[in-house]
Amino acid sequence: MDISESLQTLYTATVEEDDGSYQITVPEREVTTGTLAADETYRVALISTSTPDAEDTEMTDSEPSTDHKDQQQEFESPPVEEGEQREVEIENLGDQGDGIAKVERGYVVIVPETNVGDRVTVEMQQVRENVAFADIVEHNPREEV
Repeated sequence: MDISESLQTLYTATVEEDDGSYQITVPEREVTTGTLAADETYRVALISTSTPDAEDTEMTDSEPSTDHKDQQQEFESPPVEEGEQREVEIENLGDQGDGIAKVERGYVVIVPETNVGDRVTVEMQQVRENVAFADIVEHNPREEV
């Protein structure tokens, strides 16, 4: 999956039906932190989080899968901190050629000077609500199977 350098925010939300139309609620923190502005238009990409097990479960309107407020509170802060070191695998390359890795909840970590498939230990240099930028601490060889 290619992730555009113009990515403004990344969070999990539920598509909700409201009288024949469908809505996605933007977390308040996205506006208060200045990532997004009210009354502006944005392009939205939706990525399914369903698993094979979830497809077998039939849902009805009277049984919501999760409480949206609880879900928002659960994801209030990024899963990494500045200075933290992590081992990651580069899954994709961004438009500028930087490596893209993902950690918990699909949180994106951008790592320059890497290629798809690289396993590296990185140190988080800059952490934002929706993305972190990290530098390589060590290249980790792939384990032979």
